[in-house]
Amino acid sequence: MRARDRAAVSALRTTLAALDNAEAVPMDDAGPYAAALEDTPVGVGSTEAVRHALSERGVVEIVRAEAGERLAAAARLTAPAHAERAARLRAEAAVLLRFLDGPGTAGDTAAQRP
Repeated sequence: MRARDRAAVSALRTTLAALDNAEAVPMDDAGPYAAALEDTPVGVGSTEAVRHALSERGVVEIVRAEAGERLAAAARLTAPAHAERAARLRAEAAVLLRFLDGPGTAGDTAAQRP
């Protein structure tokens, strides 16, 4: 990242945002509003909701989906005028897939070898 790899930075930022969104708690239909002032929660953290905890499999699925979206978008950009954008999308997908195929990931089979 020190070389300011724009493709890696862009891919990681949007993927981290996707992971953050996946952990978010959906708002219920009632809304966050209390009926009366005396019914409102009071105190530090009283209005905080516990976020969903993603499993390793869930994280891998989201990262794989983000890479797939980039590859699909790059495939749709067939005009020569969009060649640079398509190449950047492929580079971003490659960055994400490298994280999935690297050591310490769910796809790592080196830990299973004798």
